[in-house]
Amino acid sequence: MMHKLYQKSEIWFAVFWIIIYVIGTSLMDNLSESIGFAKIFSALFHILISLLIIGWITKNNLQRKYGLCKSDLPAKKFLFYIPLLLIASCNLWFGIKFNLSVYETAAYIISMLCVGFLEEIIFRGFLFKAMAKDGLKSAVIVSSITFGIGHIINLVNGSGAELIENLCQVCYAIAFGFLFVIIFMRSGSLWPCIIAHSVINSLSAFAAERTSAAATIGTALMLTAMAVAYSLFLLRSTRSA
Repeated sequence: MMHKLYQKSEIWFAVFWIIIYVIGTSLMDNLSESIGFAKIFSALFHILISLLIIGWITKNNLQRKYGLCKSDLPAKKFLFYIPLLLIASCNLWFGIKFNLSVYETAAYIISMLCVGFLEEIIFRGFLFKAMAKDGLKSAVIVSSITFGIGHIINLVNGSGAELIENLCQVCYAIAFGFLFVIIFMRSGSLWPCIIAHSVINSLSAFAAERTSAAATIGTALMLTAMAVAYSLFLLRSTRSA
């Protein structure tokens, strides 16, 4: 079934996985919260669909197409990914706090590692590659914006995000989406994006709360500026590659 849909329309194949991921994640997050064990069902769900997607990609020899391979360019072309590492540390900028129990933290990290993989494969892999065949610029824009807007789900999935915090997250997630798609487009590898995304998500388990709305907005502006600046640098530094 998956391969038939893929052969019929890669865009609808991507949309199918976006729907499965978004709805499934929301349901499993709420179910986990309802029994008082954060992310337990979410982790199981994310592991399951990660394995399904990896198995399908491997079976059809699509690792190169979807970036599950080494970069085509040396790391120095990307400033050794140092700006990406700085961005990935953002959840520790205001300190470290243990927000969950040991078992909940383990489930949370497992879930977030899978989320980093899934969101990169779905938005940067499936959606971007499907759209790039008809127009590279529109593919970059749609992949970035849909990735950012998708974070609105945090208002209803039991994460506890407030409106201002969530809107800020949407803004810098769009910038992150733009950066990740540029890295994938120029390097041919999705691994730097998957690793950075997974680290950002996982470290949120230890994030201290920001003290004010001003701190939340300021952090969002800084992250957005860093992501955009790094993206523009990469577009220039890898132009001739």
